[in-house]
Amino acid sequence: MVFIQILLPIFIIFAIGFIGQKRIGFDVRNLSVMALYLMSPFLAFRTFYQTPLDIKYVHMLIYSILLCAVLIVLIKIIGRIGGYSHSEKCGTILAAAFMNNGNYGTPVVLFAFGTAGLDYAVVLMVLQTFLMSTVGLFVAAQGGSKGGGSKSSLASIVRMPIIYGALGGVFFQLISVKIPDYIFIAVDFIADATVPTIMIILGMQLASIILKNVPILKVSVALVIRLLLSPIIAYTITLILPVDEMLAKIMILMAAMPTAANTTMYSLQFNTEPDLVSSSTLISTLLSLITLPIWLYVLL
Repeated sequence: MVFIQILLPIFIIFAIGFIGQKRIGFDVRNLSVMALYLMSPFLAFRTFYQTPLDIKYVHMLIYSILLCAVLIVLIKIIGRIGGYSHSEKCGTILAAAFMNNGNYGTPVVLFAFGTAGLDYAVVLMVLQTFLMSTVGLFVAAQGGSKGGGSKSSLASIVRMPIIYGALGGVFFQLISVKIPDYIFIAVDFIADATVPTIMIILGMQLASIILKNVPILKVSVALVIRLLLSPIIAYTITLILPVDEMLAKIMILMAAMPTAANTTMYSLQFNTEPDLVSSSTLISTLLSLITLPIWLYVLL
């Protein structure tokens, strides 16, 4: 019942993008850039403009940083025990420490918790995007064969318009700027179109992934961390933070999402174990058909 009511509509939308990419073929990179640079900032702006500023923002920031840090430390420990190379450690971090809160997590929360939960999900998505654009890109650059590092990471932050959308929403709220309704209609239209668009694009991204040279053992480790240990760690963090029940459930659910699709682009860009990362992205998304109904049953 949980699968039918929440996940089936989402996977139908994913399937539209998947089939469209297989049958027609689109420039997925340009579409992804369009959604990230033109549409997502409006969704972030609306959320941060309309959602009253309170201590929950701080709690979500602490949660996001703690979860990312604990996962990275855990992966480094496992990598040391398992004799991973530096590149393999970095590839596993990309595959297991960063979850798909944008294309996948946000719509799941919307279907499961409604518009009230969506505001929390968007804030967590913005924070996750920031972490991927800084820590994630830095890890990819450090583990790859094409160089990079702090300079590439800093340049990535500057180019992330979703961050500016969020900051703009906060600023307009703080100085009590009333945006005219006839202008906010445009913001609403673009913001409302963002979620279904990024869902279709995820389907296209999955259709573009080709499984080859799959490092089965290392992918399995990444999948266990991403789909099982991550939400358990998130649950532990929610016990420490003074958050309300809905936000705690959303934090745990977002932590249970599959590997973020953007990490595949990072791994390809810097040649940081692209087979490991892309395989983890595709397989974790498919396995989420099994794991997410379980987490939804537990949380709801």
